[in-house]
Amino acid sequence: MLSYFIPTAKGLAPLLEVELKEMGIENTKQLNGGVTFDGTLEQGYKVCLWSRFASRVLLKLSEFKVLDSLDLYLGCSNIPWEEHFDVTSTFSIDFSGSNDEIRNTQFGALKIKDAIVDRFRKKFDDRPNVEKRDADIRFNGRLWKDKATIFLDLSGSPLHLRGYRTIAGEAPMRETLAAGIVKRSGWQGEALLDPMCGSGTIVIEAAMMALNIAPGSLRQTFGFEKWKKHDDECWKTLKTAAQVYAKRAVNQCESRFYGSDLSKEMIEIARQNAQRAGVAELIEFSVADAKKVLPPAELETGMMITNPPYGERLGGFSDTVALYTELGFHFKDAFAGWNLSMFAMDTELLSCLGMRAGKSFKFFNGPIECVLKNYRISPKRNQEKVEEPLPVSTSPSENPERLNPWTMGRAGDKLIPEVNVNSESDVLLKEMKQIKPAIYSEAFANRLSKNMGKLEKWAKRENIQCYRLYDADLPEYNVSIDRYGEYIIIREYRAPKEIDSGKVRRRFLDIVSTVRYMLNLSDDKLVIKVRERQKVRQQPESTKKQTLVIHEGQAKFLVNLQDNLDTGLYLDHRITRSRIANMAQGKDFLNLFCHTAAASVHAVLGGAKSTTNVDMSKTYLDWAEENYAENGIKGVHEFIQQDCIKWLQHAHQMFDLIFIDPPTFSKSKRMADVFDIQDDHIALLTSANERLNANGEIVFTNNKRGFKLDIDAIKGLGFYVKEISQSSIPEDFKRNSKIHQCWILSKHDK
Repeated sequence: MLSYFIPTAKGLAPLLEVELKEMGIENTKQLNGGVTFDGTLEQGYKVCLWSRFASRVLLKLSEFKVLDSLDLYLGCSNIPWEEHFDVTSTFSIDFSGSNDEIRNTQFGALKIKDAIVDRFRKKFDDRPNVEKRDADIRFNGRLWKDKATIFLDLSGSPLHLRGYRTIAGEAPMRETLAAGIVKRSGWQGEALLDPMCGSGTIVIEAAMMALNIAPGSLRQTFGFEKWKKHDDECWKTLKTAAQVYAKRAVNQCESRFYGSDLSKEMIEIARQNAQRAGVAELIEFSVADAKKVLPPAELETGMMITNPPYGERLGGFSDTVALYTELGFHFKDAFAGWNLSMFAMDTELLSCLGMRAGKSFKFFNGPIECVLKNYRISPKRNQEKVEEPLPVSTSPSENPERLNPWTMGRAGDKLIPEVNVNSESDVLLKEMKQIKPAIYSEAFANRLSKNMGKLEKWAKRENIQCYRLYDADLPEYNVSIDRYGEYIIIREYRAPKEIDSGKVRRRFLDIVSTVRYMLNLSDDKLVIKVRERQKVRQQPESTKKQTLVIHEGQAKFLVNLQDNLDTGLYLDHRITRSRIANMAQGKDFLNLFCHTAAASVHAVLGGAKSTTNVDMSKTYLDWAEENYAENGIKGVHEFIQQDCIKWLQHAHQMFDLIFIDPPTFSKSKRMADVFDIQDDHIALLTSANERLNANGEIVFTNNKRGFKLDIDAIKGLGFYVKEISQSSIPEDFKRNSKIHQCWILSKHDK
């Protein structure tokens, strides 16, 4: 009898052991990283050919005690290597493990290589060559504490390389892991759909299972083929039987498979892979967005198995949260009655689906610990006729007879009745506990609800469409939340490096799930972004211009909610812009660091005679011109792309009113020097003063925390200084009194 060790990926060993027993292999034993058994050579070949979960098939050659490198060398010297390969063949050594004396895997492999070479030299006065990549025969050494085990690798290249996938997508999943996911999903042969199939690995592996295609039958070579003890007749018999069976099985399979992906290129790759795997007739591929894909019309139920992208594949964790949340809403609506199996990087992400899992399994995708969760999506029930609901208020406190929209939700598939906001708090909390999602923060929800009750009534009274609902009110929930009409933007402040990343992810998931639940948002009305705490004045990188027209008083502005961190409108300067409109009648207005020229639009609508807008960003200036066009503005108005500091030094025009809202810090290729608002504000205001008429005024603001205006230097320029910081902060920013500072610098005392 021969002794084998069959390594596999973490999480697959139980499946591998069951699979070996189904092959008729007894005396199996799970060890760390795989399964061992004693059996025949034919059984070793059978594992190479039929195993869906094995990484390799290792045949034990020797086992001995090792205390130091000499023991390893001598133990390997006693192995009759010449019985396994010739001196004309190439070989390679894989080594893993360490002890107190052998601490480096390369050193361990080197000692085994030396023992092999020296034995051949002693016997044949010649030596075989080492070939790391395409060796004729491979050996494997494993060291555990004081015991070394030497194996012949019968598989050669890893067994997850089936042979059908010549091109894979970004971050491809190994075929062995895909097979494990299908097995753990509980799939029983019903229709199977992967709505984010990539190169098709999951559906192809499932189809091969349905046809009982031996995974190894597609491979061109195995490691044992140049082994001197290889039984070629035995191997050919096993392989021929497997190939014949597969050809017969295609016409007998009743299962059907569907794969879709947003990428047309990946779908074409998936089709080619399925063709090579021999399962193309069973799989229907299509190009579709997973957030919009629908089940095949002929199916009432089925199984969805998928591995959504995450992390850098999407652009960041926040993008991943948004995707999973939208998938949850869509799957529950479009795939009612289906089974769903989702593979993801962590449990918290899957909680965004808003569903309760029946079973959960831990896997590893390479070094990344992942989880597979199985769900049963509740079938849709016949809706009973109900009375017409009362109108829904946009404010919890607006009308005691009207009801709070964030208490609307789903429990299973029944609509939850609205809750009277004047009910006792314990009754309200009881209702909330019955309908809240799996990820939900009571503390955050209470604060957001309080803000909504105060701000939504104010916004309606003031006819304000865009305002801030929440700004890191609770330190542990470190985001800002803005409303832009029907849209909600969650901006995640980057946490300090010393904060545990897992805790940051969990809290952010709390926020996203709670906001969607409380505001009853549809899938396309939530935008998630990541930003630094300070206002970042950066030129947008994208020009997709997913714009929305919003109103602010008499003005209209184009805002871009999706493409960039910056929407094109700084909400904290709403009052400042209104003040500028009141100050601008009949004046020549200069807007330095003009951004999208929102202040200039207000100035024109307030009666400004002319406006001049200066900014270093062409993107912002183009955007500014679009804002002018949106408001039907014509006349004497300039848009100048230049460094504001340099422009002031060479400009000749004079102005009656100047607005300066500079960045806190700036450095770009177009600037010769670094600009720091604290160090450089006097030089900036000195240059601006030279362009100001005798009775002119400057509105100067910035958002640097801890900024100190040099009052004495300002007065030395001949200005009267009036701070308006507190009165310039709107109601929705009152909780953050340091959001900006603002002054009016006048050439005359008012």
